[in-house]
Amino acid sequence: MKLRAGDTLVVASHNPGKVGEIRELLMPFRLHVVGANELELEEPEESETTFAGNAALKARAAAHATGHPALADDSGLMVRALGGAPGIYSARWAGPDKDFAQAIKRVETELRTSGTKDRSAKFVCALALAAPHEDVEIFEGEVLGTLVFPPRGAHGFGYDPIFVADGMSETFGEIEPRTKHGMSHRARAFEKLVGSAVFAP
Repeated sequence: MKLRAGDTLVVASHNPGKVGEIRELLMPFRLHVVGANELELEEPEESETTFAGNAALKARAAAHATGHPALADDSGLMVRALGGAPGIYSARWAGPDKDFAQAIKRVETELRTSGTKDRSAKFVCALALAAPHEDVEIFEGEVLGTLVFPPRGAHGFGYDPIFVADGMSETFGEIEPRTKHGMSHRARAFEKLVGSAVFAP
C-alpha cells in the first residue's frame, strides 16, 4: 500500500484526543485525515486479545465501511504489579462515559490494595494500516515509565497525568504535546510506520 499527498486516510478512532494526536503526527505527509467519529462510523466490538489484534479489527472495519485506507490505533497502559492490567481494557476501565479520572482512581486503588510499592508501567501502542481487500500491516511501539499519584497536568488524555516516562520528571499530562509526540509509544510505532515506505514521496 502507498499513501500519497492528498489521499484520504480514515483514523479509526472515536477518541478526539487520539485522532488529534495522530493527525499531528501525519501532518508532514499532507494527507486528508478524517476521524471515524466525523464519519459517524460504528465502533466495532474489540473482541481480540492483543493490542495488534484489536487495531487490525478496527482498521479493517473502517476501510471496508468507507472504501478508503484506514489507520487504527489500539493502545493502553500496562502496570507490572497488576499483571499487565488494564492492558487492552484500558479504555473500558474508564466506563461507557470514558471517564479516565475514574480509571485512574481504579489503578491507584488496585495498587494500594495489592500492598506493593512497585509503580513501574509502560504504554503500548499497536498501529494497523488497512485498505479494502489488502493485508493489514502492523507497527508497534512502547515506552517504559513509572506511575505517580495524584495525577498531574492538563495536557494529553487518558492515563497521561499519572505516567512519567523513564528519564523524565514530568508526567505525559505536564509536558508539551509536541514533546510527547516526539517520544511516546505512539510516536515509536509511527517511526516504524514511516520507515516501512508506506508514504510515497
